[in-house]
Amino acid sequence: MKRYFLLFLVVVLSAVSARANESFVVSDIRVEGLQRISAGSIFASLPINVGDNIDAGTIRNSIRTLFRTGNFDNIYIARDGSILVVTVEERPSISEINIDGNKAIDTESLLEGLKGAGLSEGKVFKRSTLEGMKMELTRQYVSQGRYDAGIETDVTSLPRNRVGVNINIDEGTTASIQHINIVGNSVYNDEDLLDLFELKSTGWLSWISSDDKYAKEKLSGDLNTLESYYLDRGYIKFSIDSSQVSVTPDREAVYITVNIIEGDKYEVGEVDLSGDIVLPEAQLTPYILIKSGQTFSQAAVTSTEEWLTKRLGNEGYNFANVEGIPDINDEDKTVAIKFFIDPGKRTYVNRINFEGNTRTADEVLRREMRQMESAPASSASIEQSRVRLERLGYFKQARIDTQEIPGSDDLINLLYSVEEQSSGSIGASVGFSQDSGILLGANIQQDNFLGTGKQIGIGLNKSDFLTNIRFSFVDPYYTKDGVSRGFSVFYREADLDEINVSRYTTNTLGTSLNFGYPIKETERLGFSLGYTNTEIKAGFGAVQEIAASPRLFDVVRVDGEDWYRDYYEFEPDSTVEEVPIRFIDDNDNVIPGFESILSPPTVEGFLDTNGDTFDNFSITTSWTQSTLNRGRMATRGASQSLSLELTVPGSDLEYFKLVYNGQVFFPITRSWTVRLRTELGYGDGIGNDELPFFNNFYSGGFGSVRGFKSNTLGPRSTPAQIYQTDRARVAIQEGDDGCETVSNGFCDGTNGTIAPGDLVLDNKLSYVAVNDINGDTKIFFSPYENDPDPFGGNVLIEGGAELLFPLPFIKDQRSVRTAFFVDVGNVFSTECGDSQANCFEADLDELRYSVGLGLSWITGFGPLTFSYAKPLNDSEDDETEAFQFSLGRSF
Repeated sequence: MKRYFLLFLVVVLSAVSARANESFVVSDIRVEGLQRISAGSIFASLPINVGDNIDAGTIRNSIRTLFRTGNFDNIYIARDGSILVVTVEERPSISEINIDGNKAIDTESLLEGLKGAGLSEGKVFKRSTLEGMKMELTRQYVSQGRYDAGIETDVTSLPRNRVGVNINIDEGTTASIQHINIVGNSVYNDEDLLDLFELKSTGWLSWISSDDKYAKEKLSGDLNTLESYYLDRGYIKFSIDSSQVSVTPDREAVYITVNIIEGDKYEVGEVDLSGDIVLPEAQLTPYILIKSGQTFSQAAVTSTEEWLTKRLGNEGYNFANVEGIPDINDEDKTVAIKFFIDPGKRTYVNRINFEGNTRTADEVLRREMRQMESAPASSASIEQSRVRLERLGYFKQARIDTQEIPGSDDLINLLYSVEEQSSGSIGASVGFSQDSGILLGANIQQDNFLGTGKQIGIGLNKSDFLTNIRFSFVDPYYTKDGVSRGFSVFYREADLDEINVSRYTTNTLGTSLNFGYPIKETERLGFSLGYTNTEIKAGFGAVQEIAASPRLFDVVRVDGEDWYRDYYEFEPDSTVEEVPIRFIDDNDNVIPGFESILSPPTVEGFLDTNGDTFDNFSITTSWTQSTLNRGRMATRGASQSLSLELTVPGSDLEYFKLVYNGQVFFPITRSWTVRLRTELGYGDGIGNDELPFFNNFYSGGFGSVRGFKSNTLGPRSTPAQIYQTDRARVAIQEGDDGCETVSNGFCDGTNGTIAPGDLVLDNKLSYVAVNDINGDTKIFFSPYENDPDPFGGNVLIEGGAELLFPLPFIKDQRSVRTAFFVDVGNVFSTECGDSQANCFEADLDELRYSVGLGLSWITGFGPLTFSYAKPLNDSEDDETEAFQFSLGRSF
């Protein structure tokens, strides 16, 4: 019986096998088991179509093809008559990735790395990919010296065939470098060579700098630095034989050994150009930085290659290749260098196109182009055009794409892609400054009005000392050559007593017409025609240089306020030693019996001579140059400006002011920069006039000499001679001006008995008498003490040096500036008055110095600036202020 059963089984299997290997024509294809993946994806990958005649080999090949897509765990292909049935088990998709425990590598970078490895949300989950990622991540931590790092992964099943991937990281600790040993050096000692390394062995400051933490990338960089050091000093055959990194068993310490071969020192022999030299050698020779007889330097060779390539690119050879080929002569230790030039084919620009400028007209972008259509494609002009687009301020960034033209090997199209950003603002601002108080502002500014590139601004600003209203308009391309034209109208009220300046106020209404002319890529000339109407009001206690004194104010202290009134006007006369004081009533009638004497003024004030209202017409010319890498908080380049303001004949005041500003940045490392700055100014009157005191230069404070109070350096004014009555009473008849009762002939403003020496003030007094302690009526004046105020001068000398350095733990250093600084400066006068204090002609010995630390941070509210400075040579007349801060401006 068993024999018959086995025979039957063999027959059945043979029949099945024969049917399985039997070929058939596919009439239809049915796919089963799909959840997320579409049937169309299966049909696109399956190498079988309806109508095909297939067999078992075709099916096996189809299964392998579907497996290679990586989307399935299992695949079954069967036959139902002439229908091909494909049954699949989909791999789950990744719903979420959670990373925990990482600090040395931020989560964003890890997710980006996982995405590159095919492990990201929405992707098909592959365990092999996860394991490979785990090994790669471990290698990454090992390369950072974290030899005890551990990576654990956990996959959680979720509904709808999804999974969550959890990655738990134990970063461990970074191994410290205990010793770095260089073997094989004889020309340079270990100390000099180790100073080149970024990595250091553990020292007493390593806990701050972390320079003893091993990282594979840093070691590789240090080895490249070491090699460049030798190659740049003539050792052309220098090589690093090997480098070993040894880890202690506890994985906490690292020992590094570097084996080098120094070789001999070589000099440069003959230097030639070879290849297809498409330009005259006289035009290329200046770009060869390495000369015969010099010590060989690989850096000079590389720089020469770069400069020659750029020079060829400027002539349209954008695909030029320049290679410096050394020919070493071991007998005389020289290196002959041939710079082989392969210029490629010269290319021309067919069309320049723009994309991304949805609001800005093409014309605005096209006028910034320095590369012209139909001209040779100059790499310098192409790049300069891109930079000019970014400097407009209308775009976040500008990119250039060089497009080949099919069928032409010497024509290209240029596509400038820009990303527009807001170029205007409507808003309010709030700030605070120690010297200006609260700063309030409302501004409407549009630098790209309706996409035309024209600038319109309306502003209203208010602070403790300044009220300013302005309207401005600028067309930067009034002509096609880049000549700009603009105008402005403004009204300004300023109370200078609020910013440590002599006591006066100015009300100014003005307008100007401005033109700018480009003379070079980075230089412009400016011309301005302006008109101002200025009204000056001398405040109470204004100094004698502004208005002569005494001005005979009668002052009584009542409830902590100063009440004063002018009772006498006179013309100062230096020949008169005494001036009679006469009191007048409200009807300008002299009141007899109340006379006294007072010495005449010793200084003739500006307002006494020139009046208090001035109409001035001015011409201003300026020259500016800037190569700064950015407009705010620059770190590279230089800028300078020179301006001359001159009032024209016929103005109420004739004077000029000449001002120079300059700054330059010197990078000393990748992140440390030295900034030098200076400001020089000189002004004077024309003819018999003098520089108006309200146009004087001032020094001290932010942007000047920090550590000194704002505007307090330099000449001091002559204090006003103010006299006030002592123990004053109001002498008035009963019933007059609301006085109801009289005691001893004086109005009883308090409805009580007035004792001798009491102070009584009626708001409608006719005249003031003085009652002494015995009740006798007298005139008695006592001087009102007043300190000299800063007055400024017509000569300004300022400068400073700053060491800019990065602030730790700040990711975007472009919004933060920190600096150690030395400031120097002062204001001088060429016409010091006899009674002025701290007034000198320009004298370098009288410059004031300060040192300190400053921080400026661009916040959402505006620049926030702090400084702490120590004056080094302040005098008794100087006012110092160690800590200063401001919201609304940077240094």
